[in-house]
Amino acid sequence: MFKVYEKYLINNFLKKFLSISFIFLSLIIILSIFEEISFFKDLNVSFIYPYFITLLGSPITLFEIFPFIFLLSTQFLFYDFFKSDELNLLKTNGLSNVKIIKILFFSSFVIGVLAVLFFYTFSSKLKFYYIDIKNKFSNDNKYLAVVTDSGLWLKDEINGETLIVKANYIKDNFLIDVVINKFNNNFDLISSVQSKKINIKKKKWVIYKPLITKNNISLQNTDKLELQTSFNTERISSLFSNISTLNLLELFDLKKDYENLGYSSDEITLHLLKLFSTPLWYGILTILSSIIMFNIKRDKSIIFHIILGIFMSVVIYYINFIFGSLGNTGKIPIIASIFYPILFISLIATIGLIRVNEK
Repeated sequence: MFKVYEKYLINNFLKKFLSISFIFLSLIIILSIFEEISFFKDLNVSFIYPYFITLLGSPITLFEIFPFIFLLSTQFLFYDFFKSDELNLLKTNGLSNVKIIKILFFSSFVIGVLAVLFFYTFSSKLKFYYIDIKNKFSNDNKYLAVVTDSGLWLKDEINGETLIVKANYIKDNFLIDVVINKFNNNFDLISSVQSKKINIKKKKWVIYKPLITKNNISLQNTDKLELQTSFNTERISSLFSNISTLNLLELFDLKKDYENLGYSSDEITLHLLKLFSTPLWYGILTILSSIIMFNIKRDKSIIFHIILGIFMSVVIYYINFIFGSLGNTGKIPIIASIFYPILFISLIATIGLIRVNEK
C-alpha cells in the first residue's frame, strides 16, 4: 500500500502532468487546424473535415512531445511546492530529497509503460485514419506502395496508363526479379515486362534485358529499355517512412517483411528501440528536472521557469536529433543512437543526485 505522502506526491504529479498535457494538446490542435483548413479550402467537403482530422492527428503529436511534458511537469510541480512551502513540510515528516525523486521517477516510468502500451496504440490508429482520409483528397492517392510476403508492389498512374509493378526485393537502387503490367484507362492489359534487374535511382527507370509480352507474343530484342514513372528510390523510401501509424505488433510484422524483401529495416528498429526505452527516458528526464529545481533559487519567477523549461527541452531535443541522425545514416550503431543520449543524461543526473540530498 502507498503511504499518505506517496499518494500525495503521485496525485500532484499526475495532476500536473495531465494539466500540462492538456495545454500542449490545445496548442497542437490550434496550430494544426490552420494547416488543415488550408488543405481543404479548395475541396468540396463539409466544414467539419478540417476539425475532425485535426483531432485524429493530434494525439500522436502529443505522444512525441511527452518527454518535454514530463520535464515541465516535474519542474512546475516543484515550483508549486516551493511557493507553498510544502517541500519543507514533507521533509519535516522525514522525506528526503532523494526519496522524493525516487517516487517521481517510478511514477514517470509507470506512466511511460502505460503510454506506450495504450496511448501510443490508440494514437497510431488515429494517425492511420488521418493519413488515409487525407490521401483520398491528395494527388498522391494515385500512387501506391505496399510490402507483402510476396515482395514489393507498386501502383503508378502516368500518361493515362496504370502500371502495376511487382518485385521480389530491393537491393540498393535496383528492383530485383520484376514484373511490370501496363493497363489502359479501362484497365485492359496493354503489355507486360519482365526483368531480372531494374535501375530505379531516377524516375526514368532503366530496365535491363526486358522480356516484353504484347498480344500474347513475347520478345527480347533490346538490352535496355527506359520507362518513365513517378517513383525513384527516394520516393519509395518516403512512402514507407510514416511508421508512426503502426502499433507495436504491426511494426514487428513490417520489420519482418522488410527483411524478407531485402529492404533496410533500420528505421523500424530505431523506432521500436525508442518506444521500448520511452519509460526509462521519461523517468530520467524527471530526475534531471528534479535535480535542476533543487539547485536553483526558490524565489525565481514563473517566467524564469517557463524559459528554463523551453531551454532544457530544446537542448534535449537536439541531443536526440543529432544521435538519431547519426544512427539513421549509419555513422553509429542504431542501439547507440538511442542509448547514448540516455546514458549522457543519466550521467548528469547521477552526478546531481550525489549532491542533491545535501540540500
